[in-house]
Amino acid sequence: MTFEPHGKHLVAGEWIATAQKFTSEPASGPAFEFSVGTVELVDQAAKAAEDAFWTYGHSTREERAAFLETVADEIEARGAAITEIGSSETGLPAARLEGERARTTSQLRLFAAHIRKGEYLDRRRDEALPARKPLPRPDIRLIQRPIGPVAVFGASNFPLAFSTMGGDTASALAAGCPVIVKGHSAHPGTGEIVAEAALAAVKAHGLHPGVFSLIQGGRRDVGTGLVTHPLIKAAGFTGSLAGGRALFDLCAGRPEPIPFFGELGSVNPMFLLPDAITARSAEIAKGWAGSLTMGAGQFCTNPGIAVILAEQAPAFAQAARAALLDVAPQLMLTDGIARAYRDGRDRITAGVGVRHILGSDCKNRDATPNLFLVAARDWLGNHALSEEVFGPLGLIVTVENPEEMIEVANCFAGQLTATIHLDAGDTDLARKLMVILERKAGRILVNGYPTGVEVCDAMVHGGPYPASTNFGASSVGTMAIRRFLRPVSYQNIPERLMPRDLRSA
Repeated sequence: MTFEPHGKHLVAGEWIATAQKFTSEPASGPAFEFSVGTVELVDQAAKAAEDAFWTYGHSTREERAAFLETVADEIEARGAAITEIGSSETGLPAARLEGERARTTSQLRLFAAHIRKGEYLDRRRDEALPARKPLPRPDIRLIQRPIGPVAVFGASNFPLAFSTMGGDTASALAAGCPVIVKGHSAHPGTGEIVAEAALAAVKAHGLHPGVFSLIQGGRRDVGTGLVTHPLIKAAGFTGSLAGGRALFDLCAGRPEPIPFFGELGSVNPMFLLPDAITARSAEIAKGWAGSLTMGAGQFCTNPGIAVILAEQAPAFAQAARAALLDVAPQLMLTDGIARAYRDGRDRITAGVGVRHILGSDCKNRDATPNLFLVAARDWLGNHALSEEVFGPLGLIVTVENPEEMIEVANCFAGQLTATIHLDAGDTDLARKLMVILERKAGRILVNGYPTGVEVCDAMVHGGPYPASTNFGASSVGTMAIRRFLRPVSYQNIPERLMPRDLRSA
C-alpha cells in the first residue's frame, strides 16, 4: 500500500494543521509538506495529557498492557506502508526498517508482559507494631506510581524504535504516563503513520485522547515549550550533546525542575589486549570494521576508538583498512548528518600526530569509511580526538605498554559501552580495566561488538555523562520504565483508599 502523508499534527485525538509548513527532504521519492509545530499546540497537548492522566494514570495494568499490544498490532497492520515511507525518507534499506519495526512492536509487547507481572511496582510493606516500645510503628506500604505527562523527542537514526512509538514512549505509556512526542523532521511521514496506529489503538480501547499526541518538528521553540511546560513531568531524548545539554539545562532551570533522560553521545571504546591480538588480530579487525560501518556508522553504540599496543598496531591497522576498503559508499540519514560527519573527519584529520590511514572524499548524503591512527600521548593531549564522530569513522589509539592503556581508559568520559577483547593470558590486565570501565560505561562487553542492543530485562542503555544525563537510567529494556515512576509510601491508609495494586489479596 502507498502512504501519502497529510502533514498534520495529532493533538488529543484530532489531526490539526498549522499555517507554517516545512518540506521533507527524502533520500528518494517525493517530498511532502508538513505543518510546523507551535507553542500553542504544545500547551493544548499538555493540558489534554494532564486531563488524561486522571484516568490513564489510574488504569489497571491489564488495561495498559492490552493497549500496548493493540498499538503493536496496528503498527504491524501498516507494515508495508511504514517500510515504504521510512525507506523514502531515510534511505535505510527495507530489511533494516522491517527489523526495526519488529523491534518496535516487540518492545511494546515486552512492556505489556512486564507490567502484567507487576514486579516493577516494587511493592513493600512494614506491618504495624502497635505494642512496640518506646513508640508504636504504623502500617506503611510502598508502591511505584506514574509521574504524569511525559515529553519524548524522536531520534534521527531510529525512525521507529527510538521515535514516535519507540522505547521512551512505550515505557512511559506502560508506567501510566500520557506522552507527547516531538517528531523528528528527518522522518515526519514515518512519524505520522505510526501516530495513526497509536490513535487507532486509543480509539479501540476507549481511552482519553490526550493519552498520546504527536507534534511535528520544524522549530526549536516546540522543544523548548515542551520541556518548560509546567504540566510536563519528565522528558526522554536521544540526540546530539549540544541539543540535549540545552534541553537538560532548561529542565533544570524550571521553577519545578524535572528529570531529563537524555542520551547524548558515546565513542564506545574497545581495548584490544595483547594475547587476543596475537591470536586473532585480523579476525578482530574485520569484526570491528563491520561494526564500525553498520548502518553507515549511525548507531549510538558505534565503536569509534580502538586502543592497542603500538607494536601490534601496524598489522591490526592494515587488516582493518583492508576490510574497510570493501565497504561501498553508504547513504546517511540526512544532509545535516552527512555534513557533520565530514566536519568530524576534518576535526580528526587536523589533530597533532594523527595519521590518516584510509579515507576518501564523500559528497551529498554519501559516507565512506575513514580510519585514523594516533599515539596515546597525542590523544591524551587533545580532547577533540575523544569526541564522537557520528558515522563510519574509526580511530586507533596506540599505547606503549599496559600501564598506558590503563591511563587511556581512565581518561575517557562516560560511555554507553566499553569492550575488551581478551584471551586467557590477558586476564590480569582485563581485571584492572574492568574496575575502571564499570565506572565509565553502562554496558561492558568481552570479545564482541557493541552495535546491536538487546531489548531485555538485563539491558542498560545509558551511562555516565555525557553518554546520558542520568547514569541510573536505561532507555532500552524493561528497566526503562523506572524513569517514569516515583515511589509513594502509604501510612495507615485504609485498603479501600489505596492504589488497587497495593491492596491485600
